Parts: sequence; C-alpha cells; structure tokens
Amino acid sequence: HVQLVESGGGSVDAGGSLRLSCAAFGYSSIVNCMGWYRQGIEEEREGVAVIDSDGNAAYADSVKGRFTISRDNAKNTVYLQMNSLKPEDTAMYYCTNLKDYWGQGTQVTVS
Repeated sequence: HVQLVESGGGSVDAGGSLRLSCAAFGYSSIVNCMGWYRQGIEEEREGVAVIDSDGNAAYADSVKGRFTISRDNAKNTVYLQMNSLKPEDTAMYYCTNLKDYWGQGTQVTVS
C-alpha cells in the first residue's frame, strides 16, 4: 500500500504565504518525479508544479515566480512554498507521483 498525505493548507489573506507538505508512506518514494495539482470549484484539475529526481522543477505560468516546489529525500517529503497568494489560488491541492498515486488533498483558501 502506498499513501501520500498532504498537509499545510488553510485560510489566508491575499498576499499571504503557506507551505504545503506531501509525505509519502508505505512503499512510495520521492526519488522519482513528484508534483502538485490543484482543483478549484467548477474548475478542472491543473498541474501546478513538478520536480524530478535531480531537483529540476517546472511551474504553471499562473504560479511562476510565486510558488516553489522542493523535496527532502531524507524525510520522504515534497513541499510547495506558496507566496503572494491570490484569491484565484483557492483550490484543493493534491500531491501525486505523476503516475498512479494521489493524496486526498489539502484545502487552500485565499481571501
């Protein structure tokens, strides 16, 4: 059984910051590619950021310059630092291995 567990979501004012965490349990690993997706109300799920095993990252245009994805292999955890948050960032954020595993999500609300 492989499990990804997100945490760190919450409610913040516009311009604020949050750091999301995705911890992998079981036989999962963050050695390979990992990513963050999000889905807002009446919106399709979209990719936010991805990171490969070497630490190379890519971002959606909507978050570029504001969000940073990182990983800590020793803790088997992937992070998403979100700065300068906007109301349009409000969504459920999901962690994924980009293949077949997804977390249950953590809610981010920006007002």
